[in-house]
Amino acid sequence: MPHALQGVRVLELGQIIAGTYGSQVLTDLGAEVIKIETPEGDLGRIPSVAPYRGISTLFLTFNRNKKSIVINLKTDEGRALFYDLVKVSDVVIDNFRAGVLERLKVDYPTLSAINPRIIQCSVTGFGSDGAYKDFPALDLVIQAISGYLSITGEPGRPPARVGIPLADMSGGIFSCKAILAALYQRERTGKGCRVETSMFDGMLNLLSYMGTHYLTAGELPKPQGTAHEFTVPWQAFAVKDGYVVIATRQENFWKKLCVVLEHPELADDPRFSTNPLRLENRATLVPLLENIMRQKTAREWLEKLYAAEVPAAPVNNLDGAFSEPPVAEREMIVEYDHPQVGRVRMPGNPIKFDGIAKTTSNPAPLLGEHTDALLRDLLSLPAARIAELRQLGVIK
Repeated sequence: MPHALQGVRVLELGQIIAGTYGSQVLTDLGAEVIKIETPEGDLGRIPSVAPYRGISTLFLTFNRNKKSIVINLKTDEGRALFYDLVKVSDVVIDNFRAGVLERLKVDYPTLSAINPRIIQCSVTGFGSDGAYKDFPALDLVIQAISGYLSITGEPGRPPARVGIPLADMSGGIFSCKAILAALYQRERTGKGCRVETSMFDGMLNLLSYMGTHYLTAGELPKPQGTAHEFTVPWQAFAVKDGYVVIATRQENFWKKLCVVLEHPELADDPRFSTNPLRLENRATLVPLLENIMRQKTAREWLEKLYAAEVPAAPVNNLDGAFSEPPVAEREMIVEYDHPQVGRVRMPGNPIKFDGIAKTTSNPAPLLGEHTDALLRDLLSLPAARIAELRQLGVIK
C-alpha cells in the first residue's frame, strides 16, 4: 500500500527545528522533501549542537528522508531555478524572519503566480506582522514569554524549561497540520493558499485547559514539580532505587492504591476519603505516602501497582524509556547508515497506517548531495548547464 502522501513534493526553506520538524513528519507519511540550502547550509548542521563524530544529531534527526540541493537564492539565476522547482512542487515551507520572503522574491504572491496550486507555509516566532514580528524567536525565548517557565519546575525554585525544544517543535507540529489541511482544501478547490503558524501561538494553544482556567477563572497556575494542582496523589514518589509516579485520577484508583500500600484504612480516613479532602490535606497525606513508598524498590511497587491496575510508571532515563516493550512492538526506533558517521538510530514515526508495515528511513543528506540529480531529473538540465551554474556560484 503506498504511503498517504506519496507524490507530494515539498520544498523546504526551513532551518534548524521549527522549519524542519513538520516536513520531516511529512516524509514519514510519504512526501518527498527537498531542502533548499544556502551555500553555507542549514544552521542545524552546526556540529557543536548535540555533536556526534563531527555532525549534529539535531540535523541527523530532523532531516531524515530529505534531499539537499544548494541554490543561492540571492542570485537571479538561483531564483529562476527555484521558480522552476516551484512549478513542479506542491508545498514551500520556511521559518524566515518577517520580510525575508519578500526580499528574496519568494513570497506567496510571486510563487502563486508561477504555480496557482502551490501551498506556502511559514513558521514564524510571533507572526509575520504586529509588534513582535522582528523579535528573535529562540526556543527558550518562546518558552519564557508564553508562560511555560512559570509553571515548570519545583515550587519555590528558579524557573525551569521543558527539557525538549517544545517551542521549536510546536512550530513543526502545527505547520504539518496546516499543510495537511491545505492539501485537503486544494483537492476541493484546485487552488493553493498561504498558511502561517507562529511558535508563540502554538505554545499558547498547548497550554490547553491551564490557559482556559486562567482566562476564565482568573487563577494563575504555579509550578508543581511532578504534582498536580487538582488531584492527589498525582506525582513522583521516591522509592529505594529511584522514583515511581502514581496518578489516582478516579476514586477507585485511590482505594486500590491504599490496598497495594497495605494501608486500606487510608481510603476511609475522613481526611482523605475524597479528592477534595485529599487536596485540602495534601501536606499531611503526601509525607505519609512518601514514607511508605520508600520501603520497596521500583520493580516491587510496580508489580503490585500494575496488578491492581493503578496508573503508575517508573521515572525512566532514556535507556529505560527506549527499553520498554511498546518501543519494539510499535517500531519506535528507526535507523539508517550515514556515509560520515555510520549507523544512526532515532525515535520512529508515531503515526501508523494499516497496510504500511515499515517507516521509511533514509539518511539525512550531505550538503548539496542531490543538487545535480534534482536539476537533471526534475528540471531536465543538461550536465553542461549544471557545471556552468556551479562555476557561477549559483549552486553547490
